[in-house]
Amino acid sequence: MTDPRYVYAVCRPWDTPLQAELGGVAGAPPKRLRHGPLVAVVSVVPARDFAPGPLRDRLADPAWRDALTRAHEAVVAALTTVTTPLPLRPATVFPDDSAVRVMLEEGGERLQEALTALDGHVEWGVTVTGATPSGSAGDSGEGLGRRLHTDLSAMAARSRSLAPGDSEVPRAAPATRGGEPSGTGLPSGGGEPFGGGEPVLLNAAYLVHRSLSEEFVEHVERFRERCPGAVVSLSGPWAPYSFTPAPYGSG
Repeated sequence: MTDPRYVYAVCRPWDTPLQAELGGVAGAPPKRLRHGPLVAVVSVVPARDFAPGPLRDRLADPAWRDALTRAHEAVVAALTTVTTPLPLRPATVFPDDSAVRVMLEEGGERLQEALTALDGHVEWGVTVTGATPSGSAGDSGEGLGRRLHTDLSAMAARSRSLAPGDSEVPRAAPATRGGEPSGTGLPSGGGEPFGGGEPVLLNAAYLVHRSLSEEFVEHVERFRERCPGAVVSLSGPWAPYSFTPAPYGSG
């Protein structure tokens, strides 16, 4: 059996070499697989763990899944220092190089459009939880969350509401049909409690140009200062996982 290909991201060709010491999933170093104007960044991984059946079983183990996701993130983060990657979902696996090339060929136009839209951008995640924040008389907490989302969306090229309790951080999901990538949209959230805690006033991902990232972070910090009764979490900058189009990602 041929060892499968684990795919981290799709990029346009670039000249700068990847870090020599960069490890990948299962300790397999990433390499470039070019097809036309696109490059897939892949590792050759063992079939005993990454063939469709074993992969589903492995992903049921939280520790194994978390290690895979961390290795996936590390490669994508390294790519962001040399190019603009279109990150694929963790655990995107294809049977061989030919199957990866078919993916690049069939999705070429859409992938190139996505890379153009993402160029120079990073992803930030913002979550606001809590009852009606103190210092916000006359306004509900949910209303404040909507207003913050409107303000942040004005600074972003795109924004995406996430389900309560969800995260913009990449999650591993088992591949289907012998390694074809799968993607799932996430419903909008707002005002719903999760995990028995406070209501979620905002949970969203934002695609922000690097030149506007400092202003974006400052706006979130000002909101935190004005609303000390709310718990505000800011994460990033990430590669734009939430804005990779389906079926390659969850965007």
